[in-house]
Amino acid sequence: MKPTRALAGVALVLALAACASPVPDQFYTLSGSNTAAVPASSAPASAPVAAPAGTVYIEMLAVNVPAQVKRNQLVVTTGAGQVDMLEHHRWIGPLADEIGHALSLQVSADLGAIDVYRTPYPPGAAPYRISTNIQRFESVPGQYALIDATWSVRQVGREAVLTCRSVLREPVGQGYEALVVGHRAALAKLGNAISGAVRRGGAAGGGC
Repeated sequence: MKPTRALAGVALVLALAACASPVPDQFYTLSGSNTAAVPASSAPASAPVAAPAGTVYIEMLAVNVPAQVKRNQLVVTTGAGQVDMLEHHRWIGPLADEIGHALSLQVSADLGAIDVYRTPYPPGAAPYRISTNIQRFESVPGQYALIDATWSVRQVGREAVLTCRSVLREPVGQGYEALVVGHRAALAKLGNAISGAVRRGGAAGGGC
């Protein structure tokens, strides 16, 4: 009887394991509440609204990110030279797209600008073309979120270009959500720096 009971116990354990719920995936975005809201027009939603005179146009070009983090999973640093790829904690889209979208929203909100990347813009308009290369995107749970970026601003039709580097380190609490909040705060500050460069005309003499 003992072998029979043992087999029954093993079968019960296997049945319970089969019924166990899988670990749910958690999805995160870098866009959202860190950006300032742009006042909505009072015109009906169905009525086309022309951009007012003096509107600033930008082109937020596709962002480059390091190969190590060019994936949907969150990549966190756990020790000297050691990282973990979190299978059940993912960005809602490719990381480069998430960063680019967050920067576009922030700069557009700061300046009341329109991002016309891959979109026709009015004749005579001279958008500010923004390039961003992320050198480091570090996530250290319970310590900090860091973004090290080289970026440039050049107005279409002009040769002058302003190239800058921003290193933004945000302290974070425990948990992966805190890391995401830290990166969002860092991107908001990066967007503010880019907006300041656009306000100064994107000229090299304007400084970073």
